[in-house]
Amino acid sequence: MKIAILSDTHGLLRPQVVEHLKNADAILHGGDINRQSIVDELRRYAPLYIVRGNNDKEWAEAIPLDLTVTLGGVTFYMVHNKKEVAADLTGVDVVVFGHSHRYLQEDKDGVLWLNPGSCGPRRFHQEITMMMAEVTDGKITVERITIPHEET
Repeated sequence: MKIAILSDTHGLLRPQVVEHLKNADAILHGGDINRQSIVDELRRYAPLYIVRGNNDKEWAEAIPLDLTVTLGGVTFYMVHNKKEVAADLTGVDVVVFGHSHRYLQEDKDGVLWLNPGSCGPRRFHQEITMMMAEVTDGKITVERITIPHEET
């Protein structure tokens, strides 16, 4: 199972990101989507699991602040801001979050923590990144995807 993991699109779905979404069996979005039209477009490519970010206002009231989903035998806990991760992660294999726009992949106490960075408008001089994950037999491998961009 191929899973696209992205966050902080801030109203921009880049064509290079869409190319990766076309190969995904599921999409996880860590919040700061900014527009319903982005949600609608993401849903065209694969089943979508999303959480609400701090910039997702009234239009996103129906989107949960956190979400737990199991895909291919791997349990993902999703929240936008790492500071809001639940204290009890029993049964969770992977935490997916966003907010900082900084790519992170680290193992802490047997839980894989993933921040795909931001693949929306370039901010804070950060790279434009997302992740593609492969889940097989309850195991996950993650690939960092860096999206080329014009310097501004």
